[in-house]
Amino acid sequence: MSETYNWTSTGSPKKPNWSFGKIFGIVVAVALALLVLAGSLSCFYTVDDKQQAVITTFGKVTEVTGAGVHFKLPFGIQQVHKVDVNVYQSIELGYRTNSNSPDGYDVMSKESTMITGDYNIVNVEFFIEYKISDPERYLFASTQPELILRNLIQSQVRNVVGSSSVDAVLTDGKENIQMQVRDLVSQILEQYDIGLSLVDVKIQDSEPPTQEVIEAFKAVETAKQRAETVVNDARAYQNAQLPAAQAQADQLTQNAEYLKQARINEAVEQVAMFQAMYEQYALNPDITRSRMYYEAISQVLPGVRLYINTSSAGGVQMLLPLESFTGDETDTPATQPAQEGEN
Repeated sequence: MSETYNWTSTGSPKKPNWSFGKIFGIVVAVALALLVLAGSLSCFYTVDDKQQAVITTFGKVTEVTGAGVHFKLPFGIQQVHKVDVNVYQSIELGYRTNSNSPDGYDVMSKESTMITGDYNIVNVEFFIEYKISDPERYLFASTQPELILRNLIQSQVRNVVGSSSVDAVLTDGKENIQMQVRDLVSQILEQYDIGLSLVDVKIQDSEPPTQEVIEAFKAVETAKQRAETVVNDARAYQNAQLPAAQAQADQLTQNAEYLKQARINEAVEQVAMFQAMYEQYALNPDITRSRMYYEAISQVLPGVRLYINTSSAGGVQMLLPLESFTGDETDTPATQPAQEGEN
């Protein structure tokens, strides 16, 4: 503010006459302007997409807002509490990440050392992921909810490991242990209702406390892997041999079916022949019986010459060769005398 001076007759400036009331009014006006400016600036707040904001009015929760720009009452009437709800947060149990350490982490033996159900000591390290599911409960339902979650997880981890065998903890039971811990902790968190939810539980590392036991368990694990390799090789061989065996079985089945049908056809043919023979036998029993007898003799005595006695009782005996009837021509005369008593 510039000042206007009145000059006296002597040439020296004369200071203006400011009254106290005027000065006080100016100060109040400036203070009110600054107050209005500060209040207008504090009436708006921004929430990003990973957060939610809990609004309290005179200390009482009145609203929960999501991402965006929002309005609130100034001068402390309403307070904004921003909480990261869409971010996975982690808990390291049994170790702490340390970039300055040679291994990249520091072992917390008091948290990692546990006793299994078969009374063996093991070192187990867990990595836990969780998130804030209810920002209002997270802020006001308890103090230090992360510490409550850590203590709860450590308690359930010791409970599950204490009921498991050392083989399960070190080798093939890790997945089952993780699932049991996750289920137990999730159930208790629902009862506590502190605004946290468990996302995942993983065994970061598990090992015996001494190097000798570590080497022994490594040998066991190597043997299991070799056994799995042998089983896989056997299954591969089985899968390779099964098609050939199946093809051979199909071929044998087809051959058996063919032989079966051939036997059936043969039997049908023999039945037809027998039926035809029986019909002839029914027409001429004596002739058919004699023919069957001669044919049977020729089959039983192959290479023996047979003759048929055609003479009547008391007459000259005449013998006819059987070959002439069966179609086997020989040089034997058609008739020749036979000695008395020959048949």
